[in-house]
Amino acid sequence: MSAPAKKTAAKAATSKKAAAPKKTATSKKASAAPKKSATKAAAPKQPTVAKKSAARPETHTALVRRARKINRELAEVYPYAHPELDFENPFQLLVATVMSAQTTDLRVNQTTPALFAKYPTPEDLAAANPEEVEELIRPTGFFRAKTRSIMGLAKALSEDFGGEVPGRLEDLVKLPGVGRKTAFVVLGNAFGRPGITVDTHFGRLVRRWKWTDETDPDKVERAIGELFPKSEWTQLSHNVIFHGRRICHSRKPACGACPIAPLCPAYGEGETDPDKAEKLLKYEKGGFPGQRLKPPQSYLDAGGLPAPPLAGREA
Repeated sequence: MSAPAKKTAAKAATSKKAAAPKKTATSKKASAAPKKSATKAAAPKQPTVAKKSAARPETHTALVRRARKINRELAEVYPYAHPELDFENPFQLLVATVMSAQTTDLRVNQTTPALFAKYPTPEDLAAANPEEVEELIRPTGFFRAKTRSIMGLAKALSEDFGGEVPGRLEDLVKLPGVGRKTAFVVLGNAFGRPGITVDTHFGRLVRRWKWTDETDPDKVERAIGELFPKSEWTQLSHNVIFHGRRICHSRKPACGACPIAPLCPAYGEGETDPDKAEKLLKYEKGGFPGQRLKPPQSYLDAGGLPAPPLAGREA
């Protein structure tokens, strides 16, 4: 090989050696970096809404849009949402709602069949022996106070309303043990008149979703009423309460199984792992019976199961 050719070959070898990447610890770390970022990408992310709200306050218009979108999503998840107290007429619903304070709807539903079998009308209940009524409703707790309330409202219905439950808010709230929450349950579900039911689940969720910061039930009712058309109030109440009982629990919400997670500012307060979150689901979402002994057919068609009767009592 001639001298010029040898020089050319030597230069090529040198440049090729310089171009080759060195196998150092740094290059190994660099090659491992994509795997690390892929792991981060797979982890659950905080919803966009929560990040935006932290940087810039949500406008009222944006709040209305988000609130209504959440309600639409809930309506798709719970197309069978309904009042979870068993009743056949306004009187039964009124009594059952008063009895539901400080207990579950399930416990009330397991208790009222025997009560209504013995006292089917306001006149019958008004004339009852208080001790016998107390014994019948004892499983619901606070049975003495509840006996005074339901016997008092039965007497008022008999004497002031001809034994019929009135269909006006101003009349209902005059009855013993009946506040706005109870009145709206009766108006919305027995008379078809719109109302927002602010129970513990409803108040907790609307604050968690940043729909309002109010804690007083009457103020919560007014604040939420401004976000939705009046015609949607009753069903909105069912949707929110159903979600609170099944997925968005008080102490440990099942965030990883929540259908509205991208819209929720509180995402991450509960379990975000989908498999672990699924184990937290209650009632039909978790494959368990619901709260009503005689639920609507739409609920049964969707896979819901009726609750068992109280042991030793007829359903």
